[in-house]
Amino acid sequence: MSFQAYIDNIKAKTGKTPADFKKLAEKKEFIVGGKLNPKIKATEITNWLKDEFELGHGHAMAIYATFKGKKE
Repeated sequence: MSFQAYIDNIKAKTGKTPADFKKLAEKKEFIVGGKLNPKIKATEITNWLKDEFELGHGHAMAIYATFKGKKE
């Protein structure tokens, strides 16, 4: 599955774009000043995405990758 296919599937399932997830992550202080909070581990972010949005591991990692700067 391509990266874009992951993003498309996430949007279809949750109604949210990577930008929407980034805003939510900023509220949780996973992202501070536009960058990943160095005090937060990737697992904390992916667990949040899995628990709150019922994403699978690969889909959660795709969103995490967008937080790190990967483009759609």
